[in-house]
Amino acid sequence: MVTSQARSQGGLSRLSEIAQVAARHGFGYFLRRNRLDDLAPRGTDGAIAATGSDRGRRLREMLDELGPTFVKFGQLLSTRPDVIPPDIVAELRSLQDDVSSVPVKQIREVVEAELGLTIDRAFLEFDLTPIASASIGQVHRAVLPDGQDVVVKIQRPMAAGQIEADIGLLYQAAKLLRERVQALEFMDPQELVDEFARSIRLELDYGHEARNAEIFHRNFARTDHIVVPRVIRQYSTARVLTLEYLRGTKVADLDLAVLRPDERRDIAYQLADAWMTMVFRHGFFHADPHPANIFVLDSGELGLVDFGQAEKLSDDDMANLTRLFVDAATENIDAIPRRLRELGVRYAPEREQEFRAELRVLFDRYYGTRLADIDPLQIVKEGFQLIYSLNLRLPSRFVMLDKAIATLASVGQEVYPDFNVFEVAKPYARGLLVDRFHPRTVSKRARVEALALGSVARELPYQVSDILERLRDGTFQVRIENPGIDQLDEHIDQASNRLAVALVVVGGLLGSAIIGVFADGGPHVMGLHLLSVLGFVISGAFGLWLVWGVMRHGRL
Repeated sequence: MVTSQARSQGGLSRLSEIAQVAARHGFGYFLRRNRLDDLAPRGTDGAIAATGSDRGRRLREMLDELGPTFVKFGQLLSTRPDVIPPDIVAELRSLQDDVSSVPVKQIREVVEAELGLTIDRAFLEFDLTPIASASIGQVHRAVLPDGQDVVVKIQRPMAAGQIEADIGLLYQAAKLLRERVQALEFMDPQELVDEFARSIRLELDYGHEARNAEIFHRNFARTDHIVVPRVIRQYSTARVLTLEYLRGTKVADLDLAVLRPDERRDIAYQLADAWMTMVFRHGFFHADPHPANIFVLDSGELGLVDFGQAEKLSDDDMANLTRLFVDAATENIDAIPRRLRELGVRYAPEREQEFRAELRVLFDRYYGTRLADIDPLQIVKEGFQLIYSLNLRLPSRFVMLDKAIATLASVGQEVYPDFNVFEVAKPYARGLLVDRFHPRTVSKRARVEALALGSVARELPYQVSDILERLRDGTFQVRIENPGIDQLDEHIDQASNRLAVALVVVGGLLGSAIIGVFADGGPHVMGLHLLSVLGFVISGAFGLWLVWGVMRHGRL
């Protein structure tokens, strides 16, 4: 009990610290407006209020100050344009997971616990100075006993515990926001924390990243200009990941001023070509094409690292994307909402006409324009604005795809200002259409569909027989589920109770008035019969209680 209470007090203390940081960065008005200012002591709201023009920057700076877990949560929010305004999404995408390194002693303890060997026995050489450091782990250069150069990614000793504690704190904050912030009724803060918890727990498992790296390595094994390092399995565990060392320079560290225009163009287009290959041919793509995750190797090839974030597109996804491309190419705007629903995009049915109208405006603005004249980042920005304004719900894999393309476009333009990601995507999209309608592909799809329909036909008589038996035995039931029916029932109960109280109040007032008019004998108070006065007082008390209950629930 003491431990639970201490943990609860610690959580409240940390929530109070978060509220103070929020107020210091200009969000004190938000705390006051939503009855959250009790978390922050008075006098902490000294900063200028975060306005519409700089609220994204202030939120990014606030998350930076709160620490690595919150930085990662901000990075997740940057992939949710359905609930986060576009200006804030743009700012949160610049959050960098970059922290100071941990002491060498702690790194030794993790490596030796995971590999069952001392560092001196496991490696011929091990550089104790990290070459990269992030919130979950840090990377060191090393040499294996066979002389192979490798990099070793080692998880911080306290990373898992700290992240779990912060996830618990985020759940507390989500509960408070759900209870007190009416402006967030259109979203579920707890669902966002659930998504974050799943994502970051996967990142904590280096075995998951190793599997992703091996898939990318196989997919690019026969590609000349892309190199994916091989995983050294015998030196990799859930908290240690060992990969081949890539000799080269990060795109983030390139001295672009000394490169010729054609060299810069080649880098940008090779980079885009790699991601288009992943998306349109492999159906499995690296979801974080950050310039620190891409190397220009000494051999002139591009090297890819950091495989914690990756997404898979199924054959159905690719088929649905193909149909979407066909409808867009033939200007069949009315079919696009249906295609998006097939891809898993969700929106309120009553807003479909508005959705079609907004799509037509966006389509008309760019249709017929040369791809070279279209700014991909502007397209992405307008798409985010549409997603947010209509509260569209996108499947996570497509949000990650959108984020990857936006990041790719930004990095490509930084390397080569005339770069256009759409120009690179065009031949891949055309090839996708050709492949999908190739006779071999069509016949294969028809065979799969025929087998599926055959299975349905085979099971149908047994299912019909089962239904008839249930009807004969009187056990056949039809169950209708409506997620909002319980809430509706609760509202009806509240309304019925309030109506009953209102009738009691009205009856009491009428009865008291009648007694006051016709009763002559008995005690009187201020000229009114005592029973009449008591009736008015009791009815008034019930009436005040009823008004207070209505106002407390915010429904007048």
